[in-house]
Order: sequence, then structure tokens, then C-alpha cells
Amino acid sequence: MNLTLRTLSAIAGLSLISLAACDTGSGQRTGIWAAGSSTVFPFATRVAENFARNNPGNASPRVESLGTGGGIQAFCQGVGPTTPDIANASRPMKKSEFELCQKNGVTEIVELKIGYDGIVVATARNGNSFNFELNDLYEGLAQTVPDANGQFVTNPKRTWRDVNLGLPEQRIQVYGPPPTSGTRDAFLELGMAAGGKLVPATNAFAGDSKRFESLTHTIREDGAWVDSGENDNAIVQTLTRTPGSLGVFGFSFLEQNLDTVKAETIDGVMPSVDTIADGSYPLARSLYIYVKKAHVGVIPGLQLYVAELMSDASAGRGGYMQDRGLVPLPAPELAEQRAIAMALTPMSAPAK
Repeated sequence: MNLTLRTLSAIAGLSLISLAACDTGSGQRTGIWAAGSSTVFPFATRVAENFARNNPGNASPRVESLGTGGGIQAFCQGVGPTTPDIANASRPMKKSEFELCQKNGVTEIVELKIGYDGIVVATARNGNSFNFELNDLYEGLAQTVPDANGQFVTNPKRTWRDVNLGLPEQRIQVYGPPPTSGTRDAFLELGMAAGGKLVPATNAFAGDSKRFESLTHTIREDGAWVDSGENDNAIVQTLTRTPGSLGVFGFSFLEQNLDTVKAETIDGVMPSVDTIADGSYPLARSLYIYVKKAHVGVIPGLQLYVAELMSDASAGRGGYMQDRGLVPLPAPELAEQRAIAMALTPMSAPAK
């Protein structure tokens, strides 16, 4: 790691430019600023703590939990000290977000996959047990669902047994992340849309992307789903205070709260480090950071912070981010991502 840091210091030194070139007119900033996903937040915070301890000459990094959408929105506002250096994300950057960045002069963005996470559907430890089929999530939580004749109606289901006779006769009440959250976006894609494809009347619209998305990405607004802010720990606490409720949040928060909550299976698969890493758990996803290349060599220590985050000690198997619930990348894939970080290779435009 020491050799890596010396190499990065040399690279940063060669590319050093005055901070004023990055100034938008509202003052300068010397500390690293990362903003975005609540799921990535505990990992980024841990890296920031290590960075501050090992680099006492640098200002302590600032890490904010704004949700993936909020973090990327702030990141893409432009280049300069009033915008974040890093966007933390629990889903890939969207084409529309990339285009916003480009429009505002953020033309070189380095995308780094830092590991995996799973989205869990959880209950209080003393609650009923569920074995959800993937389509149960869509049929229970979508605002509009097909009736027995294949006609789409406002979701009439009140209990999980109304959805699937194999589920408990328990009211549908799910606490989950808001629309700005990458966890919400990933749940819609991996849970709702994937579940909708298993329902013939809904899958009939799979060729019409706008119609299919409107059916599968629109969650009920009748109290069956409750937006609970960007703090996943708040959802965990709600489950213990609200008997019969379920929660949707990241696997890392499950691991930290196994004394009070439990995960439910999806298609018979329990979320775990192994099932998330091998993709057998249906709601597994990748986690990312996006680095503003124009700020490297301008904001002191930025590339060193990225090197710390991508190091074996941090992101590798047995690293300290795994201790906080991150599922590490396989060693070859981590090496590939580290090479991108070293070279600061800009990403291409997303397909969608």
C-alpha cells in the first residue's frame, strides 16, 4: 500500500493546479467531500476515519447521506469547491444524470464499483416468517395490478395472504426508502420489475418499456408502502416499534441489527455474503462511487482517499468495509477497479 500511495502522490503532484481554477466564486475548500447513498454512507465514513487518522496533514473528509439521486444531483452541478468531489451510489449512474453532468462541465467522471450489497425485506425478530416469491413483491406493492380477467385495477390487496395463500394473513405495511434513494431504485428494478415479468398480464407489456415501467415502478400510495427517509437505521427501529410491519433496506444494516430484525427469503434464498456475491439472491446489487476527475490534484488528498477506499485493507475480503457489511468484489475484479482508479479512466455514457 505504501508504494501505491507514493505513486499516487507523484501522479497528483504532476497534475496539481491552483485551487482557484476550481473556484466558483464562493470560497475555497481543502477537505474531501463525498455525498450520496445512505447504503454507501457507513463504508465511506469508515474510509474517511482511516484517511483522517493516516493523513493528519489533510482536513478530515466530509461524508453526507443524501440518497443516491441527491448525491449525484449535487455532484453534477458543476466543477468547483461548492460541489462534491465524489458521489456515492447504490446503483449505476443514469444516462440522464450523466448528461446533466456533461451539460454542467463535469465532463470526466471515474466510475468505480466498490463491492456488492443486497436489498433485504425484513421483519422484527419476533414477527411472522415469510418466503416471498419475487412476483409477490410486485403484486403486493404495485399501485396497479391485473385482476382475474387481466384488467389493470388499483391494487385491492390488503393482506399478504391476499397476494399469496402461502404467506401470513398479515396486513401489507412496508417501510422503505424514498424516491431519491438508490436503494429504492434498485428495489424497483430488481424486485418490482423482475416480479412483474413473472405475471403474464404485466409481462405482456415488456416490449413497451414506458408502459411496463409505469406498471412496475409505481408503488402504492394508500399506506401499504411508507416512505421512511434516507436513514435505513430508522426503518430498522420502526420494525421493532410497529408489530406486523416489514422494511426494505440494505444488507449491511441487517448485519448490524440481527439482534432485533431478521431477513425474509426471496424465492427460497436467504441474503448472505455468499448468496449476494454469487448473485443467487435475487435482490443483490453493486455499489459505486463516482469521482470528479477535474478535482484530482486540486482537492488535497482526493486520489489518496480513493486509493484507501479501493485498497485490500478496505475493500478486500476481510477488509474493514466488510466488517460494516460490504460484500467484497472477487480479487480479480477488485484489481480491475483499482487499475481504473490509478489511471483515472473516465467512464463512457450509460446506455439508459
